[in-house]
Amino acid sequence: MFRLFRKKSKVEKLEVKYKKLLEEAHQLSTSNRSKSDEKMYEANEVLKEIEGIRK
Repeated sequence: MFRLFRKKSKVEKLEVKYKKLLEEAHQLSTSNRSKSDEKMYEANEVLKEIEGIRK
């Protein structure tokens, strides 16, 4: 309940972005493979940034 008013950390924001990119890549995988690959690349870059912050 108290998390409602707490601001999201940078890692939490990046995790939301990562999940969104994965969902978009999955949706595009059936219609446009090249755009799906681009989204997967973007998601991997976000994941690398998350891992860099956590270390």
